[in-house]
Amino acid sequence: MIEGIVEVVIFESDDGRFSVFKIKPSGNKGLINVTTNAPAPLVGEQVELIGEWTSHPKFGEQFKATGIKRIEPTNVKGIERFLASGAIKGVGAAMAKRLVDKFGSETLQIIEYSPKRLQEVDGIGRKKAEAIHLAYSEQAELREVMIFLESHGVSGTYGGKIFAKYGSFSVEVVKNDPYRLARDVDGIGFRTADQIANALGVEKNDESRIVAGIHYALLQIANLGHCCVPEAMLVEQTAKLLVIERSDVAREITRLLKDEKLCFEEQGNEMLIYPPNLYYAEKNVAQRLLQLRDYAQPLSSEAANEEVAEWEEKSGIVLAAKQREAVVSSLEYGVLVLTGGPGTGKTTVVKGIIEVLENQGMQILLGAPTGRAAKRLSEASGKEAITVHRMLESNGVDTGFARDEDEPLEADVIIIDEVSMMDISLMSHFLEAVPRGSRVILVGDVDQLPAVGPGAVLKDVIRSKKIPTVRLTEVFRQAGESMIVLNAHAINRGALPDCKTSTDFQFREFNDDRDIANAIVEICTRELPKEKFDANKDIQVLTPMHRLTCGTENLNHLLQDAMNPQEDDKPTIANMNYTFRLGDKVMQIRNNYTKNVFNGDIGFIVEIHNDKAKVRYLDTEAVYEKNELIELQLAYAMSVHKSQGSEYPVIVMPLTSGHHIMLQRNLLYTAVTRAKNKVILLGTKAALYTAVSSDRTRKRYSLLAERLQQG
Repeated sequence: MIEGIVEVVIFESDDGRFSVFKIKPSGNKGLINVTTNAPAPLVGEQVELIGEWTSHPKFGEQFKATGIKRIEPTNVKGIERFLASGAIKGVGAAMAKRLVDKFGSETLQIIEYSPKRLQEVDGIGRKKAEAIHLAYSEQAELREVMIFLESHGVSGTYGGKIFAKYGSFSVEVVKNDPYRLARDVDGIGFRTADQIANALGVEKNDESRIVAGIHYALLQIANLGHCCVPEAMLVEQTAKLLVIERSDVAREITRLLKDEKLCFEEQGNEMLIYPPNLYYAEKNVAQRLLQLRDYAQPLSSEAANEEVAEWEEKSGIVLAAKQREAVVSSLEYGVLVLTGGPGTGKTTVVKGIIEVLENQGMQILLGAPTGRAAKRLSEASGKEAITVHRMLESNGVDTGFARDEDEPLEADVIIIDEVSMMDISLMSHFLEAVPRGSRVILVGDVDQLPAVGPGAVLKDVIRSKKIPTVRLTEVFRQAGESMIVLNAHAINRGALPDCKTSTDFQFREFNDDRDIANAIVEICTRELPKEKFDANKDIQVLTPMHRLTCGTENLNHLLQDAMNPQEDDKPTIANMNYTFRLGDKVMQIRNNYTKNVFNGDIGFIVEIHNDKAKVRYLDTEAVYEKNELIELQLAYAMSVHKSQGSEYPVIVMPLTSGHHIMLQRNLLYTAVTRAKNKVILLGTKAALYTAVSSDRTRKRYSLLAERLQQG
């Protein structure tokens, strides 16, 4: 252990993951170089360092710190350096010297407990004294949190986030309910909260720990798309997570069920456990779909057929049998599901439904889960379409919407496109806002990937066979018009795509992942721009995974350097994963109801100034403080899941053996159907064959279909 005062910070990475500084150790005239995988302390701070000595070939002997404990500076020189470091807003080097000259070793106590005395110093009036006191108080409270964490063996780097959330109550919250941090604080998950709890002496079998572990396991299960999980699986996963006996977990689950803090359903020989929010969302979706199905006033089949025939004659469109059935059904039923792949005429049917229902004097609302999907629907229909979140008038929290059962939507018909992307929670909120007697038409491609969130709503509704459904299967586009459409249907049937007939759809064979990554950069920056495709707006790289050479993380760094290279005068701003540059293509990766931007929205950084970044999205702009950049990632490459609801002129996609766990038919099908003009696949034939032939879809635990069947 080494104790000393921080003399100078030599380097600190933009993401705060590495820093180099010098300290003057107690009783020693020399300085020591210190490196640490954490943000640097402040100049003038007195610190205790835990770690080991190392020898660097260029920089010589240095101390690698694995733990940093901050100590309140006590000597006059340390206090002056601390204040001069900028730690206290409004106090610079000159002011720090005047304060220390006046109050000496009592300076910090004066600032904290007798701020009126600061007016005794030249240049400090009443307002300035109050501002210094307030800034120091906030700093002192933050330091208290950091020192408290570090004294219990936990990195003080979490202190800022905890203090930002709880303020003066931070230490109290950490002491009394450390697992609350996992629920409330971004960047602190269960494992970190558990580490803090362990450092505070919470026992392995403590009730609060087991309950937190159960809820964390359920959260992880929901993140995999499940609404519920068999009790035995929940017990097993929680016991493994907490390294305790299964009987201890089972006992707590029984208690939580008794107290109605968890919910359950018996299904066959299994008990399925639900988090309460997903249990009630699933029940609500089933109940409201059945109500809407039965409540709307239908036209008779004969009248409906006459209406559709009249529209066909006026519009000059002759519908195929299934298309006609869909338009007729929109007049007959309160709820209708329309599904089909690319080229099957969904757009024509939706336009027909809109015009026929408008002829009946009905007011129609159009929506989709994402901004890009809403824009596509608007372009296809010629009518305004908005996101479901905006339709429901989200009010700044993830479960808060102005439109609900008490303030329903004002429409006779609501058409939602890309419904495969809607999870059970969003569908529940949407259906709550649909007034009784209104018609709901759900449109989507059931063969695409299911929603990122819990549930498989579209698939379950169709599987139940209780909601009127029309599936379009006939492909109307000719082979010469779109090889993409024909190949998408071939992939969906389990057949290899035709990659030789047309340049619209290409497969380029590579065996080395680095060669694939380099080829992707070449295609995006040189080859396709020569064909008049805009590198930023027309081309999208999709990949099955985030990791490895051909994952989103590495490809984004390569493409950023090639498409938006760093220049001396180009502003930058960083989060923990990326250094963003002016002009970068970025994606919002979580719903932010305050900024009115949502998971999957794509935009461009149009301004970086004063540690803030402004991003221009399709129909809005949002400003991000530096600590909010965790919500963004580069979007030159994205996962196939994140691309749902979007359409691009060109899709470029690697297929490598390293991604074998994700190579499945519905993923490749979803990626291919994002392209309008061209698809370029790069990789091994074996990986392509694996993706096409693998029809396994991970089972999602949900009882929506069964609830509909019982209704």
